[in-house]
Amino acid sequence: MNLHRPIYALLAGLSLVLLPAARAADGISPGQVLIGQTLTLQGGKNDYGAAVQAGVQTAIEQVNRNGGVGGRKLMLKVLDDDNKPAQAEANARQLVTQDKVFLLFGPIEGGPSTAVMKAAVDLKVPLFGPMAGSPTLREPHQPLVFPVRAEHKEEFRALMKHAKSLGMTRIAFVRSDSDTGQQHLANVQRLAKDIGIDSVTDLPFKSDISDAQIAAMTQQIGTSGAQVVFNHGGAGMYEKLIRQARSVGSKAMFFGVNSGSSQLAAHLGDLAHGMVFSQVMPSPWERKTALTRAYQDAFSKEKPGQPFSYGSLEGYLTTRALIEALKRAGPNPTRESFVAGLRNAELDVEGMKIAYKDNAHTGLSLVDLALVTREGRFRH
Repeated sequence: MNLHRPIYALLAGLSLVLLPAARAADGISPGQVLIGQTLTLQGGKNDYGAAVQAGVQTAIEQVNRNGGVGGRKLMLKVLDDDNKPAQAEANARQLVTQDKVFLLFGPIEGGPSTAVMKAAVDLKVPLFGPMAGSPTLREPHQPLVFPVRAEHKEEFRALMKHAKSLGMTRIAFVRSDSDTGQQHLANVQRLAKDIGIDSVTDLPFKSDISDAQIAAMTQQIGTSGAQVVFNHGGAGMYEKLIRQARSVGSKAMFFGVNSGSSQLAAHLGDLAHGMVFSQVMPSPWERKTALTRAYQDAFSKEKPGQPFSYGSLEGYLTTRALIEALKRAGPNPTRESFVAGLRNAELDVEGMKIAYKDNAHTGLSLVDLALVTREGRFRH
């Protein structure tokens, strides 16, 4: 199977139409806007990526059924990056230089998102809504990059403060063995010092980590005396680590960031009971906010039978934010007018405020904590 072949979202009954040559360079035609996304689907094996994709499709199908944006339907071309930064960058370059998309949109995971950002900056194309918490997406400031969700640093802060409130002062950090992971580690160490807890062990991992390496990591958690372990993504690897730790009787608590949390908890089953996750979205199962009511109604209609999740909610919200941003680009959108429309702007999506200021593309500030109950539900 070729994991990197294009996946087309042919929405609202549309067939793919070749764009006129005169406008192909910027992905705009009289009837549509062509958006490019490289996404970690891993040939259908990444259920978090699949959930995000379902939320994105829901929002696009919804807007297209209502006439699109300024009379233009949204067309999304998706390439699978297999959670590999090099492939994500190659995909992004293909989408811009060969497929002639208007802008890049919505990668997930820190490594691929940072790689897409590199291509976007190099090619001078906007990147909207990377669904990752990497510090590289905000520091140093990138004028062409517009995150929607809050960054991981704020999630780490919330998790460590919660650990301290429970009387625990020794933490272990699981992070990718990469430049991005190193930046996350530096943030964790600074935050730990500010909060007054000890960062006792660093647990870097590669994407091809072996079972033997996971066993060694488990032993390191034990010998370090860590009371709490938390991660920066890598839900599949983190599941294996938690299972291994529990199999040898580790008493450390395991916390987690939002990425793939719904899927991780479902996979762990009873082992997830008592885990605390930071979340950058409100509860997708409750109807307490205008956003979740809109999401549930649209998702139930467009994806009947599929479960609600944080991933699909984030995909839905991020796409709704993209739609609002496209509206600000004017009746004849260009990449320049798209960026200009977001200067010192605040997007409002069902009451969620997404802020972009000069030198600070913050996006959302929402970070919440959710406890996994004995029934496997998330309680905020």
